[in-house]
Amino acid sequence: QAFSLFVKAKEVPAAGRCAGGGVRWRCCRQAFEELAGIHRHVALQHGGDIGQQAGLAAEVSPSSGPAPASNGDGLNGRSCGSPEISCALPDTSHLSYEDLTSKVGEVLLYYCYCEVKDPEKLCAWQKALCQHLHLTGKVRVASEGINGTVGGSKVATSLYIEVMLSQPLFKDILCQEDFKSSAGGAHCFPDLRVGVFKEIVPMGIDPKIVSYKETGKFEFHREVEQYLSQASQGQSDTILLDCRNFYESKIGHFQGCLAPDIRKFSYFPSYVDENLELFKDKRVLMYCTGGIRCERGSAYLRSKAVCREVYQLKGGIHKYLEEFPDGFYRGKLFVFDDRYAICSNEDIISACRYCGTLWDQYKLCSSQHCRQLVLTCPSCRNKGLTACCLVCQEKELKVTSRASGQTLKEECECTRRRPRVPIEHVSQRMLDAGK
Repeated sequence: QAFSLFVKAKEVPAAGRCAGGGVRWRCCRQAFEELAGIHRHVALQHGGDIGQQAGLAAEVSPSSGPAPASNGDGLNGRSCGSPEISCALPDTSHLSYEDLTSKVGEVLLYYCYCEVKDPEKLCAWQKALCQHLHLTGKVRVASEGINGTVGGSKVATSLYIEVMLSQPLFKDILCQEDFKSSAGGAHCFPDLRVGVFKEIVPMGIDPKIVSYKETGKFEFHREVEQYLSQASQGQSDTILLDCRNFYESKIGHFQGCLAPDIRKFSYFPSYVDENLELFKDKRVLMYCTGGIRCERGSAYLRSKAVCREVYQLKGGIHKYLEEFPDGFYRGKLFVFDDRYAICSNEDIISACRYCGTLWDQYKLCSSQHCRQLVLTCPSCRNKGLTACCLVCQEKELKVTSRASGQTLKEECECTRRRPRVPIEHVSQRMLDAGK
């Protein structure tokens, strides 16, 4: 049944087929006309996926006809035995293959903190739903909730939101406004990755120790305005804290912010621990891309009991720019897909790694062993300067001569020079950074 369900999700709608037959299934960017062909492909390439969906198959009918409506939610399929999770998949029989796979689409970013008693079941349903709608992207499921960024056609993403809002597990928690969207589509991600994790955002702290339920207050724009006014007069008792990684804040940030030079969010707790004196008796305004890192980050900072108040930006920069496009955020907004950044204003606040020309379009370091992003302008790229540092530039030649699979990771000058957890010093630098 799980196998049949997976194959069914890859079926091309009748409206999208040629009159004489032709392509009946699409999977992994391949087309299949014969049942034996798609069966062979699924068996060889998606055995693990089938295993994860085995528990889901009994709950979702794999038949080609419409299934009965579930709980009056307007979706086809039957709900799971669990009162918390509905495993229904939407009816797409009225949609064409082109409707579901159009490249004119969008990328959704969302998260929902809630108690999930069966993360594996939610994960299996989520994977089946995304495959059913031809969505790509990344979805993290944990006992503390779900965090996703998915791309597809506008028809598919709209249907995805509708189904998510109809999920009983998210009732009265998730709403339409929680889904941040930007121009894009399924092509913005190389594939679909859905999995169960301990945390829906990797901070490295057990959710049972620091819970999202202890998050900071939801206030921001007015607070930032007041902070910048006081800071210009040297009277501020507030810290505007960027919770993102250094390569994110490098191309875009709020005026007057403190942007830690950290590479991973899992370093954030250590950063707070090493800099407690900096936050003592301060009002802290925190922000990140979509709000999810602030949920846990503000909870961790509050658990240290050193700050006077902790605020966070609800919905993150993404939502802030929708409401205040001409607000206090300058530069581009970094996103974790193949676009790397989306435009918020005309400002360019970063420079080319090699010549210093204003530039804010990231590329991956050209050295195979490295996972760093590099800002290198077209002129420098034409000169062959495509690595994140000179060490990587030299190693690139050595790595290409090695046997396949013998690659190194993060062994570059950039990584070695950057302290894992920087120690901040209270200075005028924080105020000057935003001017």
